[in-house]
Formats: sequence, C-alpha cells, structure tokens
Amino acid sequence: MTTTQTLTANPVLRVAPAAPAEAAAYFRASLVFHADVSDVAAALGADGDPGFVVLDSRSTAAWDQGHVPGAVHLPTALIPEQAEQLLDRSVPVVTYCWGPGCNGATRAALALAELGYQVKEMLGGFEYWVREGFEFETGEGRERRAADPLTAPTDAEDCGC
Repeated sequence: MTTTQTLTANPVLRVAPAAPAEAAAYFRASLVFHADVSDVAAALGADGDPGFVVLDSRSTAAWDQGHVPGAVHLPTALIPEQAEQLLDRSVPVVTYCWGPGCNGATRAALALAELGYQVKEMLGGFEYWVREGFEFETGEGRERRAADPLTAPTDAEDCGC
C-alpha cells in the first residue's frame, strides 16, 4: 500500500497533519486563549497574587450550587453593564462556566474581550474543577470531592502534563 493509499484509507490521516511550524503556531495560539483547570488551581494555590482573576459566568442559582473559591460572579448577560465595576482592565480574566458541553465561558470571554479585557477561557469549567478534586464553595460552605481517576491522578499532586 502506498502512502497515498494509507492516507485515504485511514480516517486519522485522511487529512494529513500540519507541517510542524504550522502546528506549533496553532498550539501556541490555543494556549494564548485557554488555561486548564489544574493550571488555574496551581496558580491560585501558590503564595502571592496569581496575576489574574477568575470569573464565573453562570447564573446565581449555579453559583450558589458551587463555584471556584475567590471567583468573581458575573453572569454573561450582565458583563456589558457590570464588568467595569467588578474588574480591573489591567488584570487578565479567566472565565469559566459549567463544563466542556457549555460555551458560556466562551461567550463571557468574547464579551470581556470586546470591552477591552485580556481574557482566557478555563477549559473544563466548573465540572472539571470538581472532578479533578479541587475545593469549591457552595451556599453551605466549602466542599471537596475525590478526584475522578478519568480526569486526574489519584495518587499524585499533578498529572505531569
């Protein structure tokens, strides 16, 4: 079988991978726009100012159900009228919503960027914050669940990514 036949027969390689320089540019750009849950948690847990603020863009009912400790609550629909009172334009903002099946954090990031804020989206959202075993706040106080072994190592501080 020739390389051409392999590329057309194999669904993974049906479209050839990008050239290394193009791939590097794409993945670098992705990191400009995204942060993952464990990196956000590590930065918030370190001594000192993490250099960013975390913004929960969900409803009040969702916020009360649980949120990242120290996050600012600002539902996406209220960003245009309230962002200036709650956020400093010189401090980058990391947005999150429910999880990977929700684009609320993306919409919040767009709204903030259009207002002149530096912004990243936290991949995985609140769902993965909880699934990775990080502490969260509810109306009842602070909680923590065991890490889901499908999302985080159960016997190590970090995944080594």
